[in-house]
Amino acid sequence: MNMCRMPVSAALFVLALLFGGASGVAAQDAGSPAWFEVETLNEGLGPTPASIDRTTPRSSVESFLIEARDENWLAAAQMLDLSDIPVAEQREEGQRRAQDFLILLERKIIIDWYALRDRPDGLDERGGDGAMIGKPRRSILLWYVDLEDRPLPIRINRVKSVDGEPVWVVARQTVDNLPELGAAYGPSELELMLPETWRAPAFFGLRWWEAVAVPMVVMITLLAGRILHGAISALSRRSTRLTTEALLVATRGPVVLVGMTFALAMLSQRMFTFSGRIDSVLSPLIVIGAVVSVLWFVVNIADAIVSRLVNFDGAELSEIGEGQELRRDMATRVSAIRRGMIVVIAMVGSGIVLNEASVMQSLGISLLASAGTLTLVAAYAARDILSNIMASLQISINQSARIGDKIEFRGNLCSVERINFTYVQLRIWTGKRLVVPVVDFVSEPFENWTMQEPFMLGEVTLRLRHDADIEPLRARYHEILDGMEDTDEPDSRGCYVTDHDVFGQHVLFLVPCPNPNTAWALTCEVREKLLVAARRIDAKGKGLFPKVEAAEAA
Repeated sequence: MNMCRMPVSAALFVLALLFGGASGVAAQDAGSPAWFEVETLNEGLGPTPASIDRTTPRSSVESFLIEARDENWLAAAQMLDLSDIPVAEQREEGQRRAQDFLILLERKIIIDWYALRDRPDGLDERGGDGAMIGKPRRSILLWYVDLEDRPLPIRINRVKSVDGEPVWVVARQTVDNLPELGAAYGPSELELMLPETWRAPAFFGLRWWEAVAVPMVVMITLLAGRILHGAISALSRRSTRLTTEALLVATRGPVVLVGMTFALAMLSQRMFTFSGRIDSVLSPLIVIGAVVSVLWFVVNIADAIVSRLVNFDGAELSEIGEGQELRRDMATRVSAIRRGMIVVIAMVGSGIVLNEASVMQSLGISLLASAGTLTLVAAYAARDILSNIMASLQISINQSARIGDKIEFRGNLCSVERINFTYVQLRIWTGKRLVVPVVDFVSEPFENWTMQEPFMLGEVTLRLRHDADIEPLRARYHEILDGMEDTDEPDSRGCYVTDHDVFGQHVLFLVPCPNPNTAWALTCEVREKLLVAARRIDAKGKGLFPKVEAAEAA
């Protein structure tokens, strides 16, 4: 069907349907109630005590904490939606589940009291760009709690029975999972064996046993790492094979981190059940430790294997010979692949960590609300690092400087030893190392003496008098090259007058240099011998050098 020939009436009819459908959806959303409707709410618990206030999200959670900490479990159960429990069992079962919910509030959940608004509609009147900012709420997420490797949302809902007023209670889906959650995060057997005084509240919402256990857990974790480090170091020293020693050294760091993470996980999740304030710090550390150790292990093993297959020694790669060009290309490309792999692995690891809902909650970061701000801050802080990384990859792709290349940079004769993420390591001919940020290195011109082919021409320039006879010195120049090794390139020789000024003429002598590693020294040697020959000619009365004072020449 040709849309250009559609009748006007038909087009108007389609538009009417589209806008009418959209208006109907909007009207439906606008007319939906700001609560969940149920026939009855907690009928088996009896009348609601007058001391309980369930009209707002904050008052409901506060009322639960007050009643539960006073062990008024029947009153605390009024803050739970027991709709999925038979009426005859609500009284007894509701008290047990109230105890389980108190365990979650004290041991796993950190309540954001700012998010729990003290309004019946739960509307957040604060400014911002969140999806629910400025809208009435009928469900509020308190936290995510892991149960059998799946995150469970802990919510409170606004519920209205047929003959009652809307009230805020713990969601029935959360209530259904409370027995399993209470068993998973309740007091451990070791905690139950402690005296009652040790389990009493101490400070900052902690118990006395936690104030003692936390330093002990940290010390045991560090001790486990120390023992593993010493054991692997001893094995590497006793190893007689270089490959085995290299693998042990490569895996030492990741294995130590794995051991420390495992020890921390066992102590904090099996032996002890810490409160939410401590768990909000330990849980992210366990996840981050596990992810970093695995990724670190992959990178180190890959490095150990690659280092056995590819030579990255800048001194050996700078040698000239058959196959050296290919070796320099290979070393530079493999180094670039390694850096790219590290970037990808870092991104994957960050994604895995951030994908853990409980970790994000524990870190206290609302990524959906603040992703834009965090991105801007991180980008501004890491702009130099990111620029250097991209420049580093640029060098490796265009092969403008390879590991082992001989270059002249900022007046220094250097060989490229390393091309890292953020800097290039150059070895000056004197043995000193010049460390240059990659961005600065690629933004400045430099001479690459090894690119394409190793052969090059050295230059020796002498300033002679206007009336100087160059032929004797030219003959001596050819004799000097004939008597030296690696200069047998007749077509590349030359002696030219390139310029002149008031003091005399500039004479250029070309020096064939098949090896860029020895080109500078060879050029210096030829200059020295030419000066000796020029002095001898000048001493015989055939003046060569201008008769000027040093101050005039300057």
